[in-house]
Amino acid sequence: FYKISSMGFSRYVEIGRVAYIAYGPDKGKLVAIVDVIDQNRALVDGPCSGVGRKQMNFKMLHLTKLKIDISYGARVGTVTKAWNKAEITKKWEESTWAKKIANREKRAAMTDFDRFKLMKAKQTRNRLVNIEFGKLRAKAKKDPKKPRVNKKPSKK
Repeated sequence: FYKISSMGFSRYVEIGRVAYIAYGPDKGKLVAIVDVIDQNRALVDGPCSGVGRKQMNFKMLHLTKLKIDISYGARVGTVTKAWNKAEITKKWEESTWAKKIANREKRAAMTDFDRFKLMKAKQTRNRLVNIEFGKLRAKAKKDPKKPRVNKKPSKK
């Protein structure tokens, strides 16, 4: 196993580990590690994401917590069956990582008018929140204050 760790968590480079391609022609796609070539490269395959079997540098990959059960050097059909059995695509789409990426893409695709509508919706929401907060603050002001009780005796 090769270990890539960063501040509080560690995910191992191992056969069957699912990785997200960070940059390059296949950026944004998922692949499974089929074989570790050396300390810098792995043989990856992404049959369900449209990535052909090829070697890839570890610097291009971000390891996910997902893993499929395959053996060393598994064929494309075996990888596909294991991928579908583990429902990797479905699990990935439900993850917060994938949702953040989708939201980022959605924001990047917004037009000027979409940004304006979003601004107006936020203003409306904040106005409602401030009205409710004002009601709660007024109610708290009317109620008599409860006397504070010091639980620790003073050291005088």
